[in-house]
Amino acid sequence: MSSHAGHGHHDTPAPATSVHAHGHAHGSGGDPATDIDWDVLGPLLEQEAELNAAQYEEAARWIAALPTAPEVRRILDVGSGPGVVSCLLAEVFPGAEVVAVDATPALLERATNRARRLGLGDRFRTLTAELPADIGILDEADLIWAGNSLHHLGDQRAALAGFASLLRPGGTVALVEGGLPTRRLPRDIGIGEPGLEARMGAAAAARFERMRSELPGAQRETEDWRALFSAVGLAPQGTRSFLLDLPAPLSGPAREHVVASIAREREVLGDLLTSEDSAVLERLLDPEDPEGLHHRPDVHLLSARTVHLGRRA
Repeated sequence: MSSHAGHGHHDTPAPATSVHAHGHAHGSGGDPATDIDWDVLGPLLEQEAELNAAQYEEAARWIAALPTAPEVRRILDVGSGPGVVSCLLAEVFPGAEVVAVDATPALLERATNRARRLGLGDRFRTLTAELPADIGILDEADLIWAGNSLHHLGDQRAALAGFASLLRPGGTVALVEGGLPTRRLPRDIGIGEPGLEARMGAAAAARFERMRSELPGAQRETEDWRALFSAVGLAPQGTRSFLLDLPAPLSGPAREHVVASIAREREVLGDLLTSEDSAVLERLLDPEDPEGLHHRPDVHLLSARTVHLGRRA
């Protein structure tokens, strides 16, 4: 199980052969989503998570301030990717050991290096694990952060029950699932048919459904997270959404991220896009085109991520 770090959305394709959560591509063998160059994708995932850091910090501080929150001594970041959120959790919970859990050693190496740079090395470690098979090696925790990683597991209810079994009394599972599709462009950008991002989102949703159907042990599950918490013996503790709102004109790093993420989506969505939309994306990604993403004054970044909490009594 890998989800990647940005703790991403269904509408942002990223690799999903295991679990890296935090910004990801959903793929199956033999397509660009699984032929992954981590030296290229790793920095993109880090950049995405860094842009969303304020959202994640707000969510972590909400959890820390809950009146039911026990002392947090050990945190599992399941599907940690390159560890941006793992390190943020270590900063918000200064008394906790944080374990970044992922299936990709290259991303965990980035996580280790990041923790070292931030002076968190004494409380930070990594664990290479392929879920659900390796859930037994994770050991107990007071907080399990699963950032867009649960949906990479075929049987989400069983996986959530596995997380619940790892919680110490009073411990919390934080699921980052759902939210709203990311928007980076106006509905009508002046070239091609209006509604490009909506159609890209529909194509990404189709890929997501295919990814889910191909997972080992895939089970369809109504995504009522409160009900799922209750089904596995956890008490729902609340749901909140956290907004990222970077209006136009974007800063250089944010614009670079938009360009890189849209380039990635064009690659993995492939023939799910119409020829007209593909041609428009070619223009948008051309650094010499005055209508492209490198020059447009209307490029922005708007998203909402939703966090659901369940607590062990």
